[in-house]
Amino acid sequence: MEIIKGGVTAASGFKAAGAYAGFKKLKDNQFKEEINDMAMVVSDKPCNIAGTFTTNVVKAAPVQWDMDVVYNNKVAKAVVVNSGIANAATGAEGMKACDDTAKIVADAFGIDKKEVLIGSTGVIGYEIPMEKIDKGVGLLKEKLSDTIEAGTIASKAIMTTDTVNKEVAVKVIIDGKEVTIGGMCKGSGMIHPNMCTMLCYITTDANITSEMLQKALSSVVPDTFNMVSVDGDTSTNDTVLVLANGEAGNKAIDSENDDYKTFAEALLYVCTEFSKKMAGDGEGATALFEVTVKGAKSKDEAKVLAKSVVSSSLVKAMIYGHDANSGRILCALGYSGVKFDPEKVDLFFESKVGKIQIAKDGKVLSIDEDFATKILSEEAVTAICDMKMGEAEATAWGCDLTYDYVKINGDYRS
Repeated sequence: MEIIKGGVTAASGFKAAGAYAGFKKLKDNQFKEEINDMAMVVSDKPCNIAGTFTTNVVKAAPVQWDMDVVYNNKVAKAVVVNSGIANAATGAEGMKACDDTAKIVADAFGIDKKEVLIGSTGVIGYEIPMEKIDKGVGLLKEKLSDTIEAGTIASKAIMTTDTVNKEVAVKVIIDGKEVTIGGMCKGSGMIHPNMCTMLCYITTDANITSEMLQKALSSVVPDTFNMVSVDGDTSTNDTVLVLANGEAGNKAIDSENDDYKTFAEALLYVCTEFSKKMAGDGEGATALFEVTVKGAKSKDEAKVLAKSVVSSSLVKAMIYGHDANSGRILCALGYSGVKFDPEKVDLFFESKVGKIQIAKDGKVLSIDEDFATKILSEEAVTAICDMKMGEAEATAWGCDLTYDYVKINGDYRS
């Protein structure tokens, strides 16, 4: 696998664009080009598609629309996204806005409205102003390009409280053909396991059936996006979509053979990188916080333990304060619901400056506090929990909890 530059336009046959349609308020000294709030991705050919969506009972209108397209139509050519209004808790009007949006895009490109996927992110409870959608689609169509830069502009257009855009792309060889998988995502707050506040759009030129594409996506989501937590809130709009147009020309992947495994491994890498990027860019965060649980009895138990630690507000605050308080991690493990022997647990902290053990056999150790502080002061910090109960392990990703998280969310609507 080769890691390459780019995102949604890295794969052959995909174009993208970003534009300012007026969903976001312009602040002093900002230009429209700097605050694009609509994005589009279009494939030259119809794509087989797959998706996973929020587990929140309150599902935004675009989530409901996309679920219908993925599960029933199974083919799409275009994705259009607005940033600034979530189109959630909007009732029948919200669904009509999706239908109207799809018709506008379909008419612009001469396709069926059920070949249009829709994404929205932003404030809940506001209706979509269709005049802005109409304006935005027109602008986006004019700007569509297959360049890396166009993909980057699109990735910036879907940001809300994100501080950086998020793109990943890789190449692999399948059936002697070069296959590319690339994508863009946004996510910074209202993020918790069982999907997170994220919109993620992945494109590939692989020739793969919709059934195998869905199987691959569903197989990697539990170990990637479902292992991210920023603040314990599961959003109404979470959506991950994969579009495959087959332009690489490989023999169709229609079973779980070696070609499927190669594709799934590459997709796993892409989704893992997106998970890390979202966690590290959590609202107000200063550090990516990774929790690896080793020696658990089962993979499921390892996941529960890792999520419990990475989601703990006290542990997250501890990371922000660079304080190696092993008691908080032991506590989070203990209330996870998993049964284990607390007198067997070893705990470590690790970052690029080194590694330190902070507990042995469940007992807090006397440590070099200055060295521990240095480890915890890095931009990426890992807590390692060795349960010494089995062979299973799992990793979860989160971030520290800072004053700025409250500031950002205290006045989010205004």
